[in-house]
Amino acid sequence: MFKNIGIVLKKSLSSSESSVVSGLLSVLLKNTKTIYSTDQIDYEGVDIVDHEKFNSSVDLIIVFGGDGTLLGAARKFIENEIPILGINMGAVGFLTDVNIENFESVINDVFKGNYILEERSLVEAQFSSQEVFGLNEVLIHSGSYAQLMRYRLLIDGKTVYEQRSDGLIVATPTGSTAYALSAGGSIVHPELNIWNIIPMMSQSLSSRPLIVSNKKSLEIQLIEGPLDHAMVCVDGQKDIPIEYNNSILFLELFRPVPLGFLI
Repeated sequence: MFKNIGIVLKKSLSSSESSVVSGLLSVLLKNTKTIYSTDQIDYEGVDIVDHEKFNSSVDLIIVFGGDGTLLGAARKFIENEIPILGINMGAVGFLTDVNIENFESVINDVFKGNYILEERSLVEAQFSSQEVFGLNEVLIHSGSYAQLMRYRLLIDGKTVYEQRSDGLIVATPTGSTAYALSAGGSIVHPELNIWNIIPMMSQSLSSRPLIVSNKKSLEIQLIEGPLDHAMVCVDGQKDIPIEYNNSILFLELFRPVPLGFLI
C-alpha cells in the first residue's frame, strides 16, 4: 500500500495544464495525506522537500508530463527503485500511458492494490571517468550535422565491424519504440534482455541493426570524426563530449526501474 506520494511535473506548464494538475492532485489527496515534490511549485497539499528527503520518504512517484519528463525522473530518482506511474500530458505517450481522463479510476485501482508492476531494464555507459544511465537509449554521434564519424564495435572483446556513420544507437527494449524505431531498429518486447544496436546513416551497403544479449560485453572505440570530439546523448536529453581515441563500455544495470502499472 502506497502512503507517501512524490510528484514530478513537466516544465513550463500552461495555465490550463496547471489547472488540470490541480484537479488531479485533489483526486490524489482523497487517497493519501502526503504529497512531496522537489520542484518549487505551489499546489495545495504538496510539501516541497530536498532530493534526499524525497528519496527516503516517497514510495510511489507520479509523473505528470510526456515521455521526456518520465525519462528524466527515472534517471533522477534511480537510487531507491521507487515505482513510477506516468500520466500523459505531453506529445508522446509510449511510457506515460495513463490519460488524465481515466486518472481517478487508475489511482483508485493502484491504491486498492489492483495492479501488476512492470520492471524495465536500463543501459549503463562508462567513459572518461563518467557513467550515464539510459532507459531508452545511449546515442553516440559525430557532434556535427550531416558529417560522419568512424568507430569500431566490439562484443566480448571481438571486433564485429568498423565503419563510418553519423553515429550509433544502443537501445534497450523500452527504447525500441523511441529514437531507435525512427532509425530503422526492431520493435522489441520489454521483457527481453537484449540491446538493439543501430548504426545511423551508415556509409556501408551491409550495415544493419544488430540485436545482442545484454549479458555480453559491449565496447565502442571512437576513432575519428569531423571535430576533436564525439558526443554521447542519453535518452535524447543531454549531450556529453568525449574525445576520440577513447572507448565507451556498455553494461546492463542490474537495478531495473519499476515503471508502469498493468491495471
